[in-house]
Amino acid sequence: MEIRMLLPLLLLLLLLVCSVSAAQPQAASENDILSHLRQTGGQVEPDQQTCTQDINAVLREMSAWLAGLKVEVQHLQRDNEVKTKELESLNQRYQAQAAELAAVKAKAVGTENQVEAQVSELAAVKAKANVTESRVEALRREGEAKRLAFSAALLESGSGNHGPFNTHTTMVFRHVTTNIGNAYSPSTGLFTAPVRGVYHFEFHIYGHGSSTNPTAAILVKNGVQIFATYEKQPEGGQKASNGVTLLLDIGDVVFMRLRANSWVHDNQEHHTTFSGHLLFTM
Repeated sequence: MEIRMLLPLLLLLLLLVCSVSAAQPQAASENDILSHLRQTGGQVEPDQQTCTQDINAVLREMSAWLAGLKVEVQHLQRDNEVKTKELESLNQRYQAQAAELAAVKAKAVGTENQVEAQVSELAAVKAKANVTESRVEALRREGEAKRLAFSAALLESGSGNHGPFNTHTTMVFRHVTTNIGNAYSPSTGLFTAPVRGVYHFEFHIYGHGSSTNPTAAILVKNGVQIFATYEKQPEGGQKASNGVTLLLDIGDVVFMRLRANSWVHDNQEHHTTFSGHLLFTM
């Protein structure tokens, strides 16, 4: 490429040399030139002929060089067109990829928002489930609280008399047949209300006749006598019963008390009993 660039300069230099060597003095007149031509018989001098040939050669070389340069320019133009098309294709692909990336980003943002919405919805569902679970647990406890009933006899086994004592004594019914809700304690003889409501209690006592010691018992609520039974015969067996319906608050205590100087009897047939159950809550 560097030789092609220097070639025009060399050709111009050659033309300049030929022009100088063939030039005549400007002071010569036209008569001198004509006289010179007549003397030489109209022939061109060898130096001038050589210069003319050199000029023609240079012109032919320049023509060939220009033709080659034109071809090279055409090749460069075609290459440039190809590169331009490739650049346009790359630009289109870039724009398409940019649009696709923007779509992916938008979709990712939408997915992220959807995930956040689902997380929030899941948290709300969990909170609602916790509330529902708490309500179910409360209803379960309430349902269990509504299922309250007990029944017990005085002696766990065998037979025997209870009393007489010179003071009132709490009766502990140890043979438990039913204790739904576990509100009755067979170790203390106390029934403790777990819910506020209306309860019904029944008690039956049995004893031997005596001229001095009756068969008597008292139902007590929070230390206060509510109802009582009393039977006194000089001989034989004797039995007394009673029942009561009470409104109890949570923590109220109901139990049976043996009256002072009285006695009761129980055996494997369980004649002396204490029972109660919840009618409804309040």
